[in-house]
Amino acid sequence: MMIHPATAHFAMVLPVVASALGIAYLINRQEMFSKLSSISIFFSALAMGVVWYTGSQAGPEIYDYLSEAGQHELIEHKELGLYLAIAMGIIFILKALGCQTKKFALEALAIVLLLGATATTFLQGKDGGEIVYNHGTPFKSFMILDTLNEAEQTASEEESAEAKLEVYEEALEDIKLIDEEIEIFYGNKAEETE
Repeated sequence: MMIHPATAHFAMVLPVVASALGIAYLINRQEMFSKLSSISIFFSALAMGVVWYTGSQAGPEIYDYLSEAGQHELIEHKELGLYLAIAMGIIFILKALGCQTKKFALEALAIVLLLGATATTFLQGKDGGEIVYNHGTPFKSFMILDTLNEAEQTASEEESAEAKLEVYEEALEDIKLIDEEIEIFYGNKAEETE
């Protein structure tokens, strides 16, 4: 079962919290906000790393279910996720150094970079949603259409009606297997063990 969607929500929310605390620190320069924003950036960086890892695990599971455009977008989504994870780690290091050395300029730089990373995270979330809803769903319909197109092409090459019927019966069996795979993938049906 995929946990990427659940972890993605943390990676979306935590940078917003960190950004709010960072802005509060920029406004009032209280040490408490400096420390709180540093801690929240740490958890944001951690969440971003986890969401990239879970996405790397989930990507190959859904790759074949996506349209060609969806597959291309999934690869871009993974790359941007890695860049965001690295960026959040660097932002945390800058913020922690600024907090430890009490260098406001370094902390301010980290917060400005955090705001940019947070905005990019929203774009990343939008892209993830498009992969699922525009390119991936219905996974079933894409795969069913592909199966039927292949069956139609194969059946047109057959001479007898009986052979054509057999091609479509095989396609129907393939469609049933596709349905079962997708239902298991989404957790709507338990996987049968032999």
